[in-house]
Amino acid sequence: MAFIVLALPISADVTSPSGKTVECYCTDKAGSRVELGEQRCLSVGGRIFMARCEMALNVPMWRETGSSCVTG
Repeated sequence: MAFIVLALPISADVTSPSGKTVECYCTDKAGSRVELGEQRCLSVGGRIFMARCEMALNVPMWRETGSSCVTG
């Protein structure tokens, strides 16, 4: 049995205590919006690595994937 995983952007919104919907997303170095589930090559503290925009404790954050950045 084989499983296929598709890496599609995930739409995640959080409802605040006041009932307002808060959109959740990451931002890149330029401040551009990056949707949950999208991956980017990040350069932080002299390290270059692939990371995915994910949620952790209702906070969007970058999580290292362990994959190398693709250069082209």
